[in-house]
Amino acid sequence: MDKFIIEGNGPLRGEIVASGAKNAALPILCAGLLSDEPLTVTNVPKLWDIGTTRKLLTQMGVTMEQTDSHTYVIDAKPITTCVAPYELVRTMRASILVLGPLVAKRGEAHVSLPGGCAIGARPVDLHLMGLEAMGAEITLEGGFIHAKCKKLRGARIVFDTVTVTGTENLMMAATLAEGETILENAAREPEVVDTANCLRAMGAKISGDGTTTIRIQGVDKLHAATHRVLPDRIETGTYLVAAAVTRGRVRVTQTDPSMLDAVLVKLQQAGAKVQTGTDFIDIDMQGKRPGAVNIHTMPHPGFPTDMQAQMMALNCVAEGVGTIRETIFENRFMHAQELLRLGADIRIEGNLAVITGRERLQAAPIMATDLRASASLVLAALAADGETVIDRIYHMDRGYEDIEGKFQALGANIKRIGKQFG
Repeated sequence: MDKFIIEGNGPLRGEIVASGAKNAALPILCAGLLSDEPLTVTNVPKLWDIGTTRKLLTQMGVTMEQTDSHTYVIDAKPITTCVAPYELVRTMRASILVLGPLVAKRGEAHVSLPGGCAIGARPVDLHLMGLEAMGAEITLEGGFIHAKCKKLRGARIVFDTVTVTGTENLMMAATLAEGETILENAAREPEVVDTANCLRAMGAKISGDGTTTIRIQGVDKLHAATHRVLPDRIETGTYLVAAAVTRGRVRVTQTDPSMLDAVLVKLQQAGAKVQTGTDFIDIDMQGKRPGAVNIHTMPHPGFPTDMQAQMMALNCVAEGVGTIRETIFENRFMHAQELLRLGADIRIEGNLAVITGRERLQAAPIMATDLRASASLVLAALAADGETVIDRIYHMDRGYEDIEGKFQALGANIKRIGKQFG
């Protein structure tokens, strides 16, 4: 099993390019199921989860031609089955995103109940509730979701809680439904907006994305289109926090500063000098130790839960005491136990973490537990004295393209033991 060996070696400095957003690419690739004409998707990151999605679609009979390292052409016309099997779905919760498109376009879907990171329950009941409101017949049997409907119809759907994949799934399904669908309390994340942009390019009639109310007027069919995936705001934020943790200076290009307002505010509070342009973010700690910050995760445009673990790593080496309150997922402090092994001072009280910063951490063998926790461990290791070994880094390959290559470009002493994905 692959491992990272990291030696803390001073401030990170340099420039890297942001990859495409995993959390936008996954629903957009699934959107290809909605049309019998090809969908070309560019700026697709090279990740395990993308590979899993490709396997999932191709086993259904969909052709998914890779024309270059970051471009796919999806043709769902030759689809032969509407089954998403357990052996693929169990490794990635986002596999549930095939459910809405399959029911809308093919009239049926057999999708295994999903797996993925162990950071909380994340039930799919809101997806099923929405499809039932649109006329689908849903049954659960043998660990599978069975959904069928000759023709979905528009409906007003009010989400009990904000759900990103639920919003995306039902938005995709509604594009081919009869009449108008209104999604209330919808997720506002940039990845939802990017999915809507792709669907509009395919001929869908969608308005209100980026707000809590999304309206979709169903059309008879969608057509061929080309769409470029937006930059990954979480990857961008991770490298910016890495600069703060190591007291360095990092510029991330081909990104979008407007998607990271909440993160940039916290970095400024930590003492970073932040400069932005239309497509870049530059953070400079000017050699200073960061100050502790308080974080409260919330749905977009609040502070993203996917950046919580990285900010915990920052607080571990910051001056002062910082708190983190996690309101999205109930099991998302698992990385704290591994940070304690590096000498961090962390106290957990339910969904609140209280962190007292230390000047330096100390290297130790540690283990990754989920995708974003993995990133926090890398950041902490960069600020630790000695050689840290991080096991189970396959979690990182699910969401960070060439993470060691990008860190090496910034001067980090990091190497992988084992065979890299791809």
